[in-house]
Amino acid sequence: MATFNYKAKDREGGSLSGTVVAPTEIVAYGILKDKNLILLSLKESRKVSLRVSLEALKRVKPKEVVIFGRQLSVMISAGVPIVKALKVLARQTANDNFRMIISDVADEIDGGAKLSTALSRYPRVFSNFFIYMIRSAETTGKLDEILNYLADQMEKDYDLRAKVRGALIYPVFILSGIFVVGLAMMIFVIPQLMSVLTSGGGKLPFTTQLLITASNFSKGYWWLIILSIGLLYLGFRSYNRSKSGRRVIDLLKLKAPVFGQIFQKTSLSRFAQSLSTLILSGVPLTRSLEIVADVIGNVIYKELILETIKEVESGNSITTVFVRSKHVPLMLSQMMSVGEQSGRLDQVLEKLANFYGRELENLLKNLVNLIEPIIMVLLGIAVGFLVSAIILPIYNLSSSI
Repeated sequence: MATFNYKAKDREGGSLSGTVVAPTEIVAYGILKDKNLILLSLKESRKVSLRVSLEALKRVKPKEVVIFGRQLSVMISAGVPIVKALKVLARQTANDNFRMIISDVADEIDGGAKLSTALSRYPRVFSNFFIYMIRSAETTGKLDEILNYLADQMEKDYDLRAKVRGALIYPVFILSGIFVVGLAMMIFVIPQLMSVLTSGGGKLPFTTQLLITASNFSKGYWWLIILSIGLLYLGFRSYNRSKSGRRVIDLLKLKAPVFGQIFQKTSLSRFAQSLSTLILSGVPLTRSLEIVADVIGNVIYKELILETIKEVESGNSITTVFVRSKHVPLMLSQMMSVGEQSGRLDQVLEKLANFYGRELENLLKNLVNLIEPIIMVLLGIAVGFLVSAIILPIYNLSSSI
């Protein structure tokens, strides 16, 4: 987004001046034209306003894009002109940033731009997958059908990510709670018991000595613990953003016990579903693979897809690279080979997407069922440690008295 300074006159001849926020000068002109202003000058401001900075921080959630696609499909199928439909959706959108984006898209289309071109100005909101689906719809003239189909596919992808995230949130929340409670006990509770534990003068058990050492460290260097956690988090994020770091982390995800299967099936399901949708919409195979490589979300599979593009451009099979990779199940390569030879690759990919989607659901159910006993075991170990470190010395002390 850019800020433009303007000078204009209203219909009564009064002079006006101010600023307007828009992605391009053409869009800014359209916004002022809608206000029935006679434009005298329009220049881009080099200063970034606070409002623009704050708006840039507001993310547009994938769910909001799904709802936008669904509602736009319904309105277009009902015969509402696309510019009017977009302006209605802009008024109904709660997210201020998304409302401004939809309004800008409507103004660009009103100025003669295509929908796909207007949407492509916002790559952080609308993915390449979304843009190319819209572009294919503009070619076939079935925008409402493609939008509806696109919303279905985006909902499937959103549900997939939500299920994986939901399955991982529970153990992370429980373990974080255990850590916070344990740290609070080390700082505030255990020091109060130190005089009782050491008053007997006898030799303390190893667990008690370990607990006292940990408590003294936590009480004296609690700030260092918090700082270390913060630095580790920032270091991890920085490493994850680097090319080599992201590759190592994505590789570890695929090799992780239990969770590796979840990450693998999530990527494969997204790959099969996205590629099937793009091929069915008439997007060329190599271009479809390029788009899927950007949306798959794992560097290891992205590299495999980019290698596949080179093989396809050289006239080889789409499964040439997949067959050699240990990260791709043999069934996927075999099914894709059958689909390629029969000319029904899109249908085979859709069946594969459904298969891996069901496999992922089963894995997530099993994971949720497995997490509860693991958490109970961890809690049991923690309670047992505290009993041996605190209750046992107190009991020995009372017995000696």
